[in-house]
Amino acid sequence: MKIDFSGQVVLVTGATRGIGKQIAEDFAVLGAQLILTGTKKGPSESHPAGGRAEKGRSDFYGVDFTDEDSTGRFIEALAQYERIDVCVNNAGINRVNYVDEARVEDWDDILAVNLKAPFLITRAVSPVMKRNGYGRIINISSVYGIISREKRSIYSASKFGLRGLTVAVSNELARHNILVNAVSPGFVLTDLTRGILSEEEMTALAAQIPAGRLAVPSDVSRVVLFLASALNTYITGQNIIVDGGYVNV
Repeated sequence: MKIDFSGQVVLVTGATRGIGKQIAEDFAVLGAQLILTGTKKGPSESHPAGGRAEKGRSDFYGVDFTDEDSTGRFIEALAQYERIDVCVNNAGINRVNYVDEARVEDWDDILAVNLKAPFLITRAVSPVMKRNGYGRIINISSVYGIISREKRSIYSASKFGLRGLTVAVSNELARHNILVNAVSPGFVLTDLTRGILSEEEMTALAAQIPAGRLAVPSDVSRVVLFLASALNTYITGQNIIVDGGYVNV
């Protein structure tokens, strides 16, 4: 058995860095035709959207999901595709603050990107998946959609909500051979993480994880690839935690 996305069209949001970039690159290597989004104006030269995918084509859209017009234009663009086999709702933002100091603007922006955008995209892609009798939707949530900590009230609200959306939509679409799941990463070693945490802080954090290390993007991507593939024939409405055991401590 092997995973192969040749001939399939795969949408990945937030695909220009971190986990999303890894997911997009892995789909490209496995033959997918890509629809990618990012907040940048255009794809980087090193990204599959830059024309270096090993197979198929890549269509890139610069989208700001905090902006209704930008989001609306992207949703309209999705209507041109005769097939979308896989949708990975990965785009996300986070701003931390104590709840009594949190800004309403932060609530609006975080919910727009982390929850409203996956809803709008799922609503847009599900009709074409229904027509084709096949689809896989994976929502990238977070361990902070299972547990939480101080200054994460808005972010956790968005990710708890995304899990709820995943379960509800999975119940509606399973009869159409469309499987909908969430993946909840723990602490992942990305450029963003390196920019926020010192080496000492990352070492201390790794010591709290039973696996003894932070995840790397490919740890998350491999789970996404399985759930999105034809090897997954019966898993739906689930939340797969990829955290090295952190939430169990």
